[in-house]
Amino acid sequence: MASIYISIGSNIDRATNIRGGVAELRRCFTDLRLSRVYESAAVGFQGDAFYNLVAAAQTDQPVAQVVAILRGIEDRFGRNRAGPRFSSRTLDMDLLLYDELVLTVPCRLPREEIIHNAFVLWPLAELAPQVRHPLLQQTYAELWARFDRGSQQLAPVEFDW
Repeated sequence: MASIYISIGSNIDRATNIRGGVAELRRCFTDLRLSRVYESAAVGFQGDAFYNLVAAAQTDQPVAQVVAILRGIEDRFGRNRAGPRFSSRTLDMDLLLYDELVLTVPCRLPREEIIHNAFVLWPLAELAPQVRHPLLQQTYAELWARFDRGSQQLAPVEFDW
């Protein structure tokens, strides 16, 4: 079984879509664990605030199948892929890590956003503080400790599951 980490975000009917997306993940993967839910300002465009979190799970599916599962979940929740890259989203799910694999196809692993976006790094550091970034060889706790926290607005929120 491989350990996977998935970022999850929504800024359209965000609580409903986050709940539904997590329910789908529970059906598809085993040993699902969740970070807290965080609220963050939209990054790269003007839009409503997002809810973000990271899920950890186990799978025996290959990377390409995991990516296809995540895209299918996004599609079932009305993800519009025709708009600009940086835009509002009903549900956004990205595979961040698959064990310690480093890949560019079928997706880039580890995902670059890990070290650039607080809404990915903080919840990942919460779930996997001692796991090492496969390229940087620093733990996610170390990366979060060094992150410029003033650069992005992010706060944990009470979330009713």
